[in-house]
Amino acid sequence: MQKLSYSVLVLGIIITSAIFPQEKKFKFDNILYGASFYEEYMPYERLEQDVKLMEDAGISVVRLAESTWSSWEPEDGKFEFAWMDRIIDRLHKAGIKVVFGTPTYSIPPWLYKKHPEILLTKIDETKSYYGPRQNMDITNKDYLFYSERIIRKLMEHYKDHPAIIGWQVDNENSSYGTAGYNVQKDFVEYLKDKFKTVDQLNKVWGLTYWGQLLQSWDEVPEFREILNPGWKLEWERFHQKLCTDFLAWQAGIVNEYKRTDQFIVHNFVGSVRTNIDEYAIAQNLDITGVNPYHEVQEWLDGETAAVSGDLCRSLKQQNYLITETNAQTIGWDSKWQRPPYDGQLRLNVYSHLASGANMVAYWHWHSLHYGQETYWKGVLGHDLEPNRAYAEVSKTAHELKKIGSRLVNLTKNNKVALLYSVDSYQGIRFMPFADKTDYLSILYQLYDALYKNNVDVDFIFPQTTDYSKYKVIIVPPLYISDDAQLKRLTDFVKNGGHVLFTLKSGFCDEYSTVRWQRMPGLLREAAGISYQEFSSLWNDVPLKDDPYKAGDKNKTSVWAEFIIPEGATPLAYYDHPFYGKYPALTRNKYGKGTFTYQGTVLSNELEQKIVKEILDIAGISGNEQQLPANVRLRQGISNAGKNIRYFMNFSGDVQTFKYEYSAGVDLLTDNAISKGNEIKLQPWDLVIIEEK
Repeated sequence: MQKLSYSVLVLGIIITSAIFPQEKKFKFDNILYGASFYEEYMPYERLEQDVKLMEDAGISVVRLAESTWSSWEPEDGKFEFAWMDRIIDRLHKAGIKVVFGTPTYSIPPWLYKKHPEILLTKIDETKSYYGPRQNMDITNKDYLFYSERIIRKLMEHYKDHPAIIGWQVDNENSSYGTAGYNVQKDFVEYLKDKFKTVDQLNKVWGLTYWGQLLQSWDEVPEFREILNPGWKLEWERFHQKLCTDFLAWQAGIVNEYKRTDQFIVHNFVGSVRTNIDEYAIAQNLDITGVNPYHEVQEWLDGETAAVSGDLCRSLKQQNYLITETNAQTIGWDSKWQRPPYDGQLRLNVYSHLASGANMVAYWHWHSLHYGQETYWKGVLGHDLEPNRAYAEVSKTAHELKKIGSRLVNLTKNNKVALLYSVDSYQGIRFMPFADKTDYLSILYQLYDALYKNNVDVDFIFPQTTDYSKYKVIIVPPLYISDDAQLKRLTDFVKNGGHVLFTLKSGFCDEYSTVRWQRMPGLLREAAGISYQEFSSLWNDVPLKDDPYKAGDKNKTSVWAEFIIPEGATPLAYYDHPFYGKYPALTRNKYGKGTFTYQGTVLSNELEQKIVKEILDIAGISGNEQQLPANVRLRQGISNAGKNIRYFMNFSGDVQTFKYEYSAGVDLLTDNAISKGNEIKLQPWDLVIIEEK
């Protein structure tokens, strides 16, 4: 049923679009600010009270319905809508907009009893049981049948409701590691489609090794204890595709019903997630959403929110939604209870907007009195009364009512990109070079270096083909790459760009097969180096003469490639009796640009200095790097074409600095700001300056 309905759907969309061109789209004319809202969870009737509190606070949007399948369909084929009708009607009366979620990430008990085979079988052949959410096989035909039925029932009932501005498909989705018999069969079909013949499969995976050559597709074994890295990489890609296809299928159903002034969104888990292909999923959405949870109190530095936002915005190179984030304390138990300090809720909202968010919504409005997420508290605490968080939310909401129209749809014109390759993460995971250092730790270190240098950054992906808007590309270990991507990067340098490549880049092709050229393979000419050996570093090794004045942070660790310069200029050598003959860092002029290569792992402080040096070479550093250490500057261009600059104090101390940009106005106070004025930021506070 699933394949038939999806094919018909795609054809229908093409025909409908040709006959009835879509003219009306949802327009963000102000920042949306609110929370997930689950009135059905409450111990007593309080709808009027809650909506009145929302109205008083200035809440403009709620997200609801995504975890309620057993309420919509308490019995097989028996559907109930009245309980939600009164909620959504009351929200509409209050002028509060709604993002409505499909409820498919948690199945009702009757469905489990009727079809226990819906629950997934894991890679170790253990079976999941009822109780957790997201424990189903998303490829199971019965699960898809009942999921499609409930989605269609909800769309039929609510598609015309004027409160609904958008539809969220599922919730923080992945494949959940499903690996049962049917999934194993589908994997073989996936391999057939991609590789066409077993001879090609034998070739790219090197199955002559250990005598594992396949003679037919029937001989492909179940993927259980496979060790071949190319095989493991393809299994991970297959699982990413399962999730992509599932969400595309849901979006397709919703697209049959939704109005043209409504959007489709999915809420990704925050930070960098390696078990799904977020880029591919995003192509099936109108807008992307993300759930960035983060540290607070003195640990709050804004970086977790920033990396989540920058990644989410970059998926479609457009504004995005914060679909969930911290309100009060979070945690699946009460061990990690850190409520935000005064001012931090408000500061976090503006930090999201500074990354390009058009909506910020908390999880959630109420705090729960039962269940696993009892201590994942909402805007209202367990007493369900206005409190300190409510007061700060209200203050922020009323500010946004006033100035949100000048902040919405922020355009980022970033000149620096960070290349993210989930394949490289997986390839290194299968062949790790250290216990505590991996692809993600280096990616985060590089992002941190940019963030602390107050440089706004886009993420780019293996699918990205146009680098022309950037001056600098930072490349975490690009262990897995096809030839075309490496050529795009070297052409970028030849045409005047500046790159920083890190260890292990260019090592393997797209099948996790080691290239048989001298390393770094196809990067050799542009990098102006080669190497034939490498070593694990069991102890920290300093750079000779401390060339970057890092003091006790003048350290390399984990890994060293024995770099031989072939035209590149050595920037730093190891201070070591053996490794000292090899440079740790080199830079080569190639065409009109520069190629910096880093064959080791640097301390955080050294990494920041290397990144700053490349920014200087590219001519894109400036006043941003002179700000106090705890002040973050993020910027963009408003709807009106004006520069908007957010100066945010992520500390409990007053921060003072000179404003070195064109004259403008602080939108939060209406105070005029001139170049050279002293700005004093209170703890956990900010100014937002709109240039004249």
